[in-house]
Order: sequence, then structure tokens, then C-alpha cells
Amino acid sequence: MSCWETIADYGLRSIGIGERVLPREGYTLCQQFTLIGSGMIWNIYFGVVALCTGFFLATAVALGKASNNRVLQKLSAWFIFLFRGSPLFIQFFFAYFLFLTLKPISPVFDPFTSAWLGALIVLFLNTAAYSGEIFYGALQSVPKGDIEAADAYGMSGWSRFKRITWPTMLRLAWPAYTNEAIFLFHATTLVYFSGFPAWQQRGDALYYANFFADKTFNPFVPYPILAFYFILLTLLIISLFGLINRRLNRHLPQESRSKMKLKLNVIR
Repeated sequence: MSCWETIADYGLRSIGIGERVLPREGYTLCQQFTLIGSGMIWNIYFGVVALCTGFFLATAVALGKASNNRVLQKLSAWFIFLFRGSPLFIQFFFAYFLFLTLKPISPVFDPFTSAWLGALIVLFLNTAAYSGEIFYGALQSVPKGDIEAADAYGMSGWSRFKRITWPTMLRLAWPAYTNEAIFLFHATTLVYFSGFPAWQQRGDALYYANFFADKTFNPFVPYPILAFYFILLTLLIISLFGLINRRLNRHLPQESRSKMKLKLNVIR
């Protein structure tokens, strides 16, 4: 089988298109690149959807924590503490068994035991908690002079938030939020190792990398391939978020613009 035939057969296997049976022998370099790359579709899906939806919840959580309403303050603070204080792996584990327990009660809960929805909910809540704390810190750092100037122009309530507070909060939070986005995409590799089963062996990139490592007894080929794909993905995220960062800071002098800095999350 040529490499092009391998790509045609296994390029979209992780989403159910192409060969149903995994390779049983040979395990060529092309097969490993193709299947691990196929699995990246799921990592990108989890990361993009969780990040886009979590952004709005994170904004609401940050506003809740900064609110004068003590009930909203406590709810937001405890939400952040719960998801930042427990390991993501454990969150996946407990969420899966919670959905599994609810499944006999009603067929509505059937999809929640699948990774595409159940794991996505966990990632959505987790990134919302981390991003909410980032946004809250940025919200507290909005210069009071900006708020006073908005008041002097007669802005208040939603108008002031939309035109002054929210854009400034985003500008201040964006470098840290970029690091959170990178970590979120890396964290998607935990999905199929934390309880959520891979239906018909349709897993993510790490699932296929682990498959080849087990079959060939040589982890030094599939895992570097996996790292290569994630490095490319990280570079893409940095580029896209860098463009947004420049857009957010376009009104500032060149020397005053916040720089994008990649900080590795060693412990989380």
C-alpha cells in the first residue's frame, strides 16, 4: 500500500470515514503520521468548541466575581476554586461516572457518556474557570481614569462596559488568555485516558500514538510525531492570537503595546 492510499484510507478514520480496521502489521511511518494526524481532528474539535463557548462563561464569571452582589461573588469564586483546585484528569473521571449514573434515569443523558459531549462539557467548565480568573484580574486592573473619563462623557451601565471596560479587560488579559488557550489544546489529550471510551477505536491523536507505541514496542516514533503535530498547532494558536492581540492594541503607541509571551504551565 502506497502512502497516498494510506492517507486516503486512514486520513479521516477518527471521525468514521475510511477504513474501519486499524493496521495489524507493518506500521509504517506513513501510517503513524496519518492516523495520529487523523486523531488531531478530535483535539482541535475539543479545543475550539470549549474555548469559544468557555470565553462567554468566563466573562460572566469574572463579572460575577467583581460584582457587588455577594451571592454572585460567592458562586463565581467557588466555581473558579472548584475547577482550578482539582486536577483535570479527576474532573473527567467523575464527570463520566456521573453521566453514567444518570444514563438509566433518562435517554436524554445517553450522549453525555460520549466523549464528543461529556468530555467537551468538562473542558468547557475547566477553561471557563481558569479564563474567568484571568479576566477577573484584568477587570480589576482597568485604569480608574478610563472609567472616570467614560463617566465624564455620560457613559454608564452597558454602554460603558461595551465601549471601555470590556475592550480594556480583553487587552490586558489577552497574553495570559493565549497561554490558557495553548494549555487547553494540550489538555485535550487527557480525554480518552480518563474514562470516556473511544467508540470503535475512534480516538484522538494520543490514542493513536499510544496504539502504535504498544504495537511496535517503540514509543520513540509515535510520541515525537504527536509532539510535532502539537508544536504546529501551538504555533498556529500563537499566530492567530497574536493577530487578535495586535488588533486589540492598535490604538496604542508601539512601545506601549503589550507583548505576547509564551509561559509554560509546569504545574496545574
